[in-house]
Amino acid sequence: MSKIIINFTPTGMIPMKSDTPFVPVSVHEIVEEVREAVGLGITMVHLHARDEQGLPSSDKTIYAKIIEGIRCFAPELIIGVSTSGRIQNDLLTRSEVLTLEGPLKPDMASLTLSSLNFNKTASISTPDTILGLASLMKEKGIKPEMEVFDLGMANMIKYLIKKDLISSPYYVNLILGNIATAQADLLPIGVLLNDLPDESYVSLGAVGNDQLKANALAIATGLGVRVGLEDNYWYDRERTVLATNMSLLERIHTLLIANQHELMPSKELRVKLGLLPGHGHYGIDPHRHA
Repeated sequence: MSKIIINFTPTGMIPMKSDTPFVPVSVHEIVEEVREAVGLGITMVHLHARDEQGLPSSDKTIYAKIIEGIRCFAPELIIGVSTSGRIQNDLLTRSEVLTLEGPLKPDMASLTLSSLNFNKTASISTPDTILGLASLMKEKGIKPEMEVFDLGMANMIKYLIKKDLISSPYYVNLILGNIATAQADLLPIGVLLNDLPDESYVSLGAVGNDQLKANALAIATGLGVRVGLEDNYWYDRERTVLATNMSLLERIHTLLIANQHELMPSKELRVKLGLLPGHGHYGIDPHRHA
């Protein structure tokens, strides 16, 4: 029986309360959604912060409040934070959250490996910014949560290895179904997987209608899943029923049972990724990666 990573993405940068009342945007809402998700079963959480108006924010004080709230009830949960270039393009702003320390320090942080176009906006990550973020993560002992949308981004991982900015084992999200990048089909997924380095732990996610397809393919093949309202806030392909984070997670657990798999606990993934054990000790284990 395979153990499956569930990477929970509750908020993201795009869904607003005007799109769906179910997206958590305040500190309290995000913390409570993660509390409920932990009760259902998740391996890790990928956080985005929002300001008082519900708009995406890179403010580390907001992230600190969210992380503090989550670690009060889930000190072992692997916490990743966003350094996205979808709204902010400058390195200083995007890396602010990486300066959190002690019990507020994230275990992981997103690292999108190139610029890309979405259907209405662009996410800008210049080579210098990618190298700068990777260098800061290495300095701070925070493991990159690498985001790969297409084959060139997979190749960028090899470049970062060559530059000695990342070390194995690696964690990679393959995010599929976007209009301008790889689609959630078997051939592009196989090509992407083939181009990733050995010792890569991989989760499949997809935007919009393809989220379920990507998650189902992942579970059927023993890969991890990335799931949550960040990538899709509809429950059905016809877009007649708004999803909740819990309805999406419950469906994932149903698929796990149907495929005779079980959840990989945070504690186990911490060991596999070389992370410190939690409970006050977060980020990369320096002895594992010496």
